[in-house]
Amino acid sequence: METILGLCIGVGLSAACGFRVFVPLLVMSIASLMGWFEPMQGFEWLALPSVCMALGIATLSEIAAYYIPWVDNALDTVATPAALIAGTLATMAVSSGEMSQFASWAAAIIVGGGTASAVQLSTVAVRGVSTATTGGIANPVVSTGEWIGAFVLSVLSLLVPVLVVIVVLLLMVWVVRWVRRKKQDNINSPVL
Repeated sequence: METILGLCIGVGLSAACGFRVFVPLLVMSIASLMGWFEPMQGFEWLALPSVCMALGIATLSEIAAYYIPWVDNALDTVATPAALIAGTLATMAVSSGEMSQFASWAAAIIVGGGTASAVQLSTVAVRGVSTATTGGIANPVVSTGEWIGAFVLSVLSLLVPVLVVIVVLLLMVWVVRWVRRKKQDNINSPVL
């Protein structure tokens, strides 16, 4: 049961990494410092105040950069592999001690990295549609939703992980349908 709970927490944190790479790691670090969360062996560095400060600076820098026109799209090229790595690390930091080291890393890469990558790629698609349809004017709204989503998902992942997994799955289905609908609308719209 502890393994399943750890994977549920990992899925939520990984999905949050898909929105913003550093937000979930910062939330985990703050929770560790406050004694609300104990990272797995080897990830105790999350509970260091210096790491928390560095993650805070990285988080603020990442959030601010997504509000700069055209930089937000360029950041997606770096954020996609970074989200995969962050999602893997976040899942590994909460994985259960019941699994072997190999199984833990395999699950973290597949579940954590896969979830973070899927969410990140869907945010890239949403930002692409936003840029194409509004010339980038709506991108700050998208960016605001992403960092708020990352924060809320991160906190909820630590509090109610099973609910977060359900919400993440529903959100991914909704985003895929929305992107498909927008693409279809663009195909069907008359060219002037």
